Amino acid sequence: RMSCIRNNIWLASCGVVSAGLAVLSSFGLMLYCGIPFVITVANAPFLILGVGVDDMFIMIACWEKSVKKIDKSDTKARMGETYTEAAVSVTITTLTDVLAFFIGTWTAFPSVRSFCLYTGTAFIFCYIYTLTFFGAILVLNHKREKKNRHWLTCMRVKTNGDKNKSCFYNVCCIGSCSGELSESEPEHPMSTFFQRYYGPFLTNKWVKLLVVLLYGAYVGGSIYGCTQVREGIDLRNLAKDDSYVIPYYNDDDKYFSEYGPRVMVIISGSVEYWNESVRADIKNCMQSLE
Repeated sequence: RMSCIRNNIWLASCGVVSAGLAVLSSFGLMLYCGIPFVITVANAPFLILGVGVDDMFIMIACWEKSVKKIDKSDTKARMGETYTEAAVSVTITTLTDVLAFFIGTWTAFPSVRSFCLYTGTAFIFCYIYTLTFFGAILVLNHKREKKNRHWLTCMRVKTNGDKNKSCFYNVCCIGSCSGELSESEPEHPMSTFFQRYYGPFLTNKWVKLLVVLLYGAYVGGSIYGCTQVREGIDLRNLAKDDSYVIPYYNDDDKYFSEYGPRVMVIISGSVEYWNESVRADIKNCMQSLE
């Protein structure tokens, strides 16, 4: 926002901090419980950040919409309305994510099991911090706005800037070069688009029929794709298209696939290689093996 009062940079930053706290709490708890840390677990923070930021946007959106139903100055009522709207969505997404990852703990692969334990626990902490820590940040930010304090310096924003000071000083320390305060929250263009155009378009009976047909085609394609899935991994898919690895594996499959994997023979212990009869025995053994 252009308003120095309504700007929510710190609010968004605290939403990211909330996801970071969830990662730290999860990792600390799992390490304390003796769950091994594998390298794949290092990818978990990116998943938690995505879900945490999504929950943050839901909370902020519901908070901004609550001003239409509740008196702007009634903080408790607005928080109640915010949680009424946001908690259902946040809870459902968290439950589905946690269930998906905890099901993954049934696998026989220890590395996958550790990854699912770390990530699933992090989702639980992310849910807790979103409803507690970030909710408290919403209240503190609202109190700052009610007192007309600057988003960065927390100084009170005056109605008219100091004429003797520069515009840069007025923006950073007072609030606005024009001296206008943002008392009301304007309708966001994205909300207007979905409410006035996308929503009516999607509820048209012909569009709904088209959506059902597209979804049916999607489900049919998904079922067909599942029937074509094969176990294993093709190393050619992990290399660039112009990599030398691809022709190497192509030739390997073309000329050597029928022979199977290489077999190595190891003779343990000391062997008298200088003895001609011993060398003959080894040679006969190799020929018999071949």
